Amino acid sequence: MTKKEEPPPSRVPRAVRVASLLSEGEELSGDDRGDEEEDDHAYEGVPNGGWHTSSLSLSLPSTIAAPHPMDGPPGGSTPVTPVIKAGWLDKNPPQGSYIYQKRWVRLDTDHLRYFDSNKDAYSKRFISVACISHVAAIGDQKFEVITNNRTFAFRAESDVERKEWMQALQQAMAEQRARARLSSAYLLGVPGSEQPDRAGSLELRGFKNKLYVAVVGDKVQLYKNLEEYHLGIGITFIDMSVGNVKEVDRRSFDLTTPYRIFSFSADSELEKEQWLEAMQGAIAEALSTSEVAERIWAAAPNRFCADCGAPQPDWASINLCVVICKRCAGEHRGLGAGVSKVRSLKMDRKVWTETLIEALCAAVTTTDSRLGRRCRMEFLRNNRPQVPRLDSMKPLEKHYSVVLPTVSHSGFLYKTASAGKLLQDRRAREEFSRRWCVLGDGVLSYFENERAVTPNGEIRASEIVCLAVPPPDTHGFEHTFEVYTEGERLYLFGLESAEQAHEWVKCIAKAFVPPLAEDLLARDFERLGRLPYKAGLSLQRAQEGWFSLSGSELRAVFPDGPCEEPLQLRKLQELSIQGDSENQVLVLVERRRTLYIQGERRLDFMGWLGAIQKAAASMGDTLSEQQLGDSDIPVIVYRCVDYITQCGLTSEGIYRKCGQTSKTQRLLESLRQDARSVHLKEGEQHVDDVSSALKRFLRDLPDGLFTRAQRLTWLEASEIEDEEEKVSRYRELLVRLPPVNRATVKALISHLYCVQCFSDTNQMNVHNLAIVFGPTLFQTDGQDYKAGRVVEDLINHYVVVFSVDEEELRKQREEITAIVKMRVAGTASGTQHAGDFICTVYLEEKKAETEQHIKIPASMTAEELTLEILDRRNVGIREKDYWTCFEVNEREEAERPLHFAEKVLPILHGLGTDSHLVVKKHQAMEAMLLYLASRVGDTKHGMMKFREDRSLLGLGLPSGGFHDRYFILNSSCLRLYKEVRSHRPEKEWPVKSLKVYLGVKKKLRPPTCWGFTVVHETEKHEKQQWYLCCDTQMELREWFATFLFVQHDGLVWPSEPSRVSRAVPEVRLGSVSLIPLRGSENEMRRSVAAFTADPLSLLRNV
Repeated sequence: MTKKEEPPPSRVPRAVRVASLLSEGEELSGDDRGDEEEDDHAYEGVPNGGWHTSSLSLSLPSTIAAPHPMDGPPGGSTPVTPVIKAGWLDKNPPQGSYIYQKRWVRLDTDHLRYFDSNKDAYSKRFISVACISHVAAIGDQKFEVITNNRTFAFRAESDVERKEWMQALQQAMAEQRARARLSSAYLLGVPGSEQPDRAGSLELRGFKNKLYVAVVGDKVQLYKNLEEYHLGIGITFIDMSVGNVKEVDRRSFDLTTPYRIFSFSADSELEKEQWLEAMQGAIAEALSTSEVAERIWAAAPNRFCADCGAPQPDWASINLCVVICKRCAGEHRGLGAGVSKVRSLKMDRKVWTETLIEALCAAVTTTDSRLGRRCRMEFLRNNRPQVPRLDSMKPLEKHYSVVLPTVSHSGFLYKTASAGKLLQDRRAREEFSRRWCVLGDGVLSYFENERAVTPNGEIRASEIVCLAVPPPDTHGFEHTFEVYTEGERLYLFGLESAEQAHEWVKCIAKAFVPPLAEDLLARDFERLGRLPYKAGLSLQRAQEGWFSLSGSELRAVFPDGPCEEPLQLRKLQELSIQGDSENQVLVLVERRRTLYIQGERRLDFMGWLGAIQKAAASMGDTLSEQQLGDSDIPVIVYRCVDYITQCGLTSEGIYRKCGQTSKTQRLLESLRQDARSVHLKEGEQHVDDVSSALKRFLRDLPDGLFTRAQRLTWLEASEIEDEEEKVSRYRELLVRLPPVNRATVKALISHLYCVQCFSDTNQMNVHNLAIVFGPTLFQTDGQDYKAGRVVEDLINHYVVVFSVDEEELRKQREEITAIVKMRVAGTASGTQHAGDFICTVYLEEKKAETEQHIKIPASMTAEELTLEILDRRNVGIREKDYWTCFEVNEREEAERPLHFAEKVLPILHGLGTDSHLVVKKHQAMEAMLLYLASRVGDTKHGMMKFREDRSLLGLGLPSGGFHDRYFILNSSCLRLYKEVRSHRPEKEWPVKSLKVYLGVKKKLRPPTCWGFTVVHETEKHEKQQWYLCCDTQMELREWFATFLFVQHDGLVWPSEPSRVSRAVPEVRLGSVSLIPLRGSENEMRRSVAAFTADPLSLLRNV
């Protein structure tokens, strides 16, 4: 070899190159200098990760093998390749440039690698020791490493160091050749090389040309091209003990290590899946341990595969007691777990118990072990033709007596890449990949094919939180199902066969649903899973319940009891989402039940939310498919009727006049979509628009309100001349109607009966209403007079046909009268009220966690409101529990317990912005009742401290202080005397016009804490207010009890036993949560503590 002319060493410039450190998401520019002459820039700029150990910042002597980032990665169990020598060398490019580059060179038993620095994790180039033909000295301090067609020139600091490097290389070459002769492995033309699990071309971000990538054992090797792969000269390799792979999009995936991220792209989605499978296998290989394998290999027969004789088999069939190689393990796995249960000697650590290892060794060390093994393999071969093979068209059949796991299933499924968000768009058939799936031992594994050994991925049943079944033809495959996991991932699987899809869903459901909730599997479901919830008083921590959605029914199983009665979602009184976007709570309110579901995992919670909202919405055009109220009346009918009752009874031409077409259509569409969430407000919707929407809804019903089957019968009944016989016939036909139709007919006719009561104002008598509603309800063209006659008869005979008793009729008339009076008063004062009178009532105290929205009809009393709140919250009333509704005035710092017979609606409209209603226990009621029972007479007199609330200069500032005054209270009035001896009262008020509130605001500085505020409204609607204070708690109770006694004619508390007969439910499964889940955890705990202690507000000391 001709010696190259070189400049003096002092004149040789050393190239300075910055290490190619890339952060995640950066791309290589490809213009790094230094080794640009080498290999036509194809592999230049291979990124290296920094080794952040300060102790390595100094240069080490070349004779010492310095620690390297890839030597013994943290957590890796793969044996570390021993380093023979490492140090700094000057490398000369193959073109013979005079510019040397300083490189960190590292030699181990398998490779010679060089790096930009000793801190880099990944090399610039590596040379397989098996490919080196010889090493030669070429001049002062220089030597060459020669392969079949490449020569690499290096220069050491001294001749001694060069000699050490040459000796180390020659020793490594000799040891490599010795190992190659022992293994006789010349697989790819490279002596001593291992056959790759997968090899091919991939695009790597930062490189212009594709690289050749090989997955070999526990490493991923990068080469410039296929030729260099065969020559054993590569760029770098990645130890998979610190690697992780994940999908990015349809063709791309990332290989992540602590040092950098390698972003690869394949030519197709199928190829990407294959690469993922191979790299996941390399990770498993890297994290495996050889301890079990070495113990099993200690038995000589176990050192070779029982099928093909390959050395060092690292798999075994644990039920056949044979050791097999990786390729034969794929054949065994294709037979199914019922025939051959395949496990890895290195990866399945938990399987290999001491007993199993001893059994596998003993099976081949008995007398004539080879014969015994041949017999077992002959058994396997003889049974293979009869093994049932699952294909895409044949369901699983079990013909073997082998004991199977609790849930076992296998077969081909089509799956898409997992997603981290809900699937909003249709997934095309091309996006699905065919995978062999095995469900067993609580794990759902999917493989490239039925012969593959290492799964592409696994889903543990313990990590499944939800299983959903979309409607047919939602995606490219007709039948699909979705699996949600705790890691916020969604897996979509598909099949063409409905039977197979159903079988898979049932098997997966059985695998992850505990025995506690197995009753949920008795019926088909659209969604099944576990969700956190809080109920009752146990708000310190969330509990986990199991839920199943089937149609419009939501079934629940809670940890402390059996399956709940299903919630009828279309009959919910409320469906809302509370809390912020990070801590959402789904609130479902049904009659006497409230359920709060927390959104701990956003992905499956959003899936549940959408499914429940869809199930709770109207599903079609028939009445039974609408959202329904408590009485089976469609919410859309109830909303319209209620609005017109409160806002349109006196509207002239109501129902005869038509609303604006565009507004009517928009309103009807919103009502059909979700009538429960539509609140009609006066000023926002005109009564004619609402009435037109109701008429159009009834006219457009496919089957009609009276149904097609019975429509003619109703019309024929109208021609009966005898009135009693005709009414009797109507009653018979009414019973034949479906329940929802029957309830709707009654509600509608009841409403029309109220409308005609105001015919003097609205000009809509019975005949006019019949003309409008006859063709609408019977869906005729208006030419058949009999339709109008039926409606007219039903209105005229409303009480008899619908069996309306006097009490129901009285309440209905009182409600209408109160509404009309209120509207007249509102018109006179210039104020108008909304169509729906909805009041926010609190339980125990005013907090967001305790509020409940209640619709207040005009006839509702305080007792009915209290029972309604307690029923919704499922609070049992025990003996001597005096639950009462209080009117609380925050500005005045006072509260008034409403009398049980007091109407709530007038109080609601009189409430100011500083007032609210709260239901809680009246702690002083028992003491007051005892006092009233023991006292003589119905009067009360005594001294109290008095202060009048007078205005100074019109500023509304109270004046004066508290003064002693003498009071006498009797059945007609309250009198105030300056002193006991006075004969003429200074003031006198009729007792019926007084409102007495417990408490006195603190800024008045009351002399005692036992006071109350008295409000008097004059005939001119002027309010007078003053304050009274008693000396003792008992005195205050006596005065307040006497006020109630004389104001309500001696009836202070209801005497009927129904008030206290409601037993406390023994089982609180699914019972109403007393405190809605809103606010912080501390707030909820304080609420629970307050509720448990039965807090008293101003009445604590009364």
